[in-house]
Amino acid sequence: MSTVYSVFQISNYIKNMFRQDILLSGNVSVQGEVSNCKDHSTGLYFTLKDDKAVINCVMFRSAAAGLAFSMRPGDKVTVTGTIDTYPRSGSYQLYARRIEKSGSGELYEKFLRLKEELEDMGMFDAGYKKPIPRFAQKIGIVTAPTGAVIQDIQNVSRRRHPGVSLYLYPSLVQGDAAAANIVRGIETLDRLGLDVIIVGRGGGSIEDLWAFNEEPVARAIFDAETPVISAVGHESDWTIADYVADLRAPTPSAAAELAVPDFKEILLDIRDREAYLNRMISESVSFARMKLDAYNGKLKAESPLNLLKTRRREIENCRIRLSGSMSAALEESRRMLITFAERLEGSSPVKKLTQGYSFVSDPQGKTVDSIRRVMPGDELRVHVTDGIISASVTGICGREA
Repeated sequence: MSTVYSVFQISNYIKNMFRQDILLSGNVSVQGEVSNCKDHSTGLYFTLKDDKAVINCVMFRSAAAGLAFSMRPGDKVTVTGTIDTYPRSGSYQLYARRIEKSGSGELYEKFLRLKEELEDMGMFDAGYKKPIPRFAQKIGIVTAPTGAVIQDIQNVSRRRHPGVSLYLYPSLVQGDAAAANIVRGIETLDRLGLDVIIVGRGGGSIEDLWAFNEEPVARAIFDAETPVISAVGHESDWTIADYVADLRAPTPSAAAELAVPDFKEILLDIRDREAYLNRMISESVSFARMKLDAYNGKLKAESPLNLLKTRRREIENCRIRLSGSMSAALEESRRMLITFAERLEGSSPVKKLTQGYSFVSDPQGKTVDSIRRVMPGDELRVHVTDGIISASVTGICGREA
C-alpha cells in the first residue's frame, strides 16, 4: 500500500525543494509589468507579468520603506529577491527585497498616449462638464448584472431614497467585447431621458479595467446628453472614463451617494427652509405692522378732524390766554382808574364846592379866572354845590401885590 501524506507534508516538501534550489534560494531578479498592486499595512502585494505568464509578489513593509518611487499598475520593474512557497495557499511567490523601475508597461503607455490625445482635444475640459441634478429621480446604470457593484448601488439607493427609479443596462465590464457593450449601454440609456447615468465596475488590474480606457467609451460618455458619473475600480484607480465623465466617483457606492438624493436630508432641508420662511414671514408681518401703526399714527395726527381738534385746542388756549390777559389788563385799568379817580376827586371843582368854594363863569360857560375878563355891568354865573347864582358885576377891585 502506498504512503499517504498530509497536505502540510507535501507543501513542506515542496518548500524544502525551493530552498535547496541554487537559483530560487538566492537573489533572483525578475523583470515584468506591475499589475494588481495593493498597498497593505504589512507591505506591498502585486503581480508581475509578461505576455506569457504571471507571478505573485510581496514586499514586506520593512523593505518597502526604502522604495524610491510610488509603484503603480503598468510600471515595468525589475524585482530582486527570493522565490518561495506559501503553504497556506499552496502557491509560490517572489519575496522582493529590492524593486527598480525599468520603464512603463505597454498598456500604461497606451493609456498615457490616449489620455494626452483626448486632453488635447478638450474632452476633459471643465466647460463641457454637465451638472449632476440635485433631485435625480431616474438613474441609469451600466455595469455587470451580478456582483457587488449593482448590489452596492441598489442598497445605497434604497437607503437614501426608496422612490428613485433605477434602470440597469446589463453590460460586460471586462474582456474584448466589453467596450462595445458599455458604449451601447450608455447610448441606450441616454435615449430614455434619465436624470443621470452611472458607468462603473469593481476594482482590478489595469487589464481588468481596460475597457474603460478605450476611446469609443470615452466618446460615448462625452457625447451623452445625460450627465454621466464614472465609478470604475477603487479610489486609487483612474481610467480615461474618469477624466471624460461629468463627475468621477471613487467607488460605485460613492457614485450612488452622489447620484441619489438623500430623502432624510431633503426633508430636513424642507423643514429648515419652512422654518426660515415662517420666520421671515413673521418678521415681515411684524415690520409691516409697525409701519402700519406708524402710518396710522401719522394719518391720525394729520387728519382734518384731528387738525380741527388741534386748532380748537389752540384757539381755546388762545382764548384762555387772551381772557387771562384781558382780565389782568382790566384789573390793572381798574386799579389805575381808581387811582386816577381818587386823584381826580381830590382836585375836582365839585369837591371843592362842597367845601364852600364856588367858581364863576360868563353866560357862555367860560370860566372867569381874572378881573381882566369882566367889565362892570357884565352878567356872571356863580356855580355852587346845589345850583347857579346869576349876578352882575358892580365893581372891580384888584388884589394888592
